[in-house]
Amino acid sequence: SFAWIKATEGGDLVDPLFAQHWNASAEAGVARGAFHFWYHCRGGAEQARWFIRNVPRQPGSLPPVLDMEWTPFSPTCTLREPPDVIRREMRIFLRMVEAHYGTRPLIYVVPDFFDDNDLATFTGYEWWLRSTAAHPSDRYPGTPWRVWQYSGTGTIPGISGIADRNAFSGSPSAFAAWAAQRSVA
Repeated sequence: SFAWIKATEGGDLVDPLFAQHWNASAEAGVARGAFHFWYHCRGGAEQARWFIRNVPRQPGSLPPVLDMEWTPFSPTCTLREPPDVIRREMRIFLRMVEAHYGTRPLIYVVPDFFDDNDLATFTGYEWWLRSTAAHPSDRYPGTPWRVWQYSGTGTIPGISGIADRNAFSGSPSAFAAWAAQRSVA
């Protein structure tokens, strides 16, 4: 029904399959948006500029997403800034991307990153929560969610190999209304 496609990472990486996946999802009639994977060794403004440079502003696309996770196995950056620095840099990225695309981004987050950075206090954005072992209301109590990643090992027709599986927090008609309201302007 919908897909967010990895577009960029940090300030110098474009996913090599982004253009192919972006175009194929549109041809298949799948509502799609793009996401940016955060790189802890670059600032929010630099990463926002990179995303904007590489992701088309196509009206009707789903809102952009900022993917926030720790990167302990990165070959180039395992930095763990303090929570106040992370939240500050996230806001810089999110504000720049919102100004460019005309819609507020969502934030994708995994449980340890959410807890370590006190993101329950980070308000004003919709959450895409990863929780494969429990419902988001159990894993992120009191945090409203728009999208829930409930599996990282799913299968999807038309996609070879495993894929993340996600659910929208509402009916198909609620998704259509939300997408119309929140799409890229």
